Amino acid sequence: MYLFTAKQKQTALYQLSFFHILIIASSNYLVQIPFTIFGMSTTWGAFTFPFIFLTTDLTIRIFGASLARKIIFFVMMPALLLSYAVSVLFFDGHWLGMSALADFNLFVFRIALASFAAYFVGQLMDITVFSYLRRNSRWWLAPSAAAVAGNAIDTFIFFSIAFYRSSDEFMSSHWVEIACLDYGFKLLICGLFFLPLYGVLLNFLLNKLSRNHQIAP
Repeated sequence: MYLFTAKQKQTALYQLSFFHILIIASSNYLVQIPFTIFGMSTTWGAFTFPFIFLTTDLTIRIFGASLARKIIFFVMMPALLLSYAVSVLFFDGHWLGMSALADFNLFVFRIALASFAAYFVGQLMDITVFSYLRRNSRWWLAPSAAAVAGNAIDTFIFFSIAFYRSSDEFMSSHWVEIACLDYGFKLLICGLFFLPLYGVLLNFLLNKLSRNHQIAP
């Protein structure tokens, strides 16, 4: 754990919150675009959302769980509104124009609301698990366990709220299959990219912070 000034923590809060909002909004757009691999259906959102867990775990490791929780509450409402706006404007991957915002889109709103609930619960689960295990001598245990638990909760909540009996017949019929495959892809991405990136980014950020700011272990 390192000691940071109030200004340093405030800067980190704004920067990390912006990154969270960017990932949430882009993931909510990409989850509308399904594709099939090995005869199973998933969405492109499976490849982007896991990076939120990477960011959260790095935040806890460097700044502590308190700042990570602040980011969640700071991000929730802006992410909900931006996710809805982006998904309406680019519905099904097509630009519809600003006039599309004039009509309420229940399908997109369900996706945005599902993302809101999934993000809130999944991130709190991630913070709880990571904080509990972070002092274990095996550095990979905390981020791995947090990713497995957080992604499981996040995926189930998101797909059940967004697509159960939704107006999209394909997603309504296949949401369980897509959710399971989506979760599998998230775990695969975490295993292939998350853990290697976690170690690399942790060392990079600590070295950068130590050069640019006065921090004490």
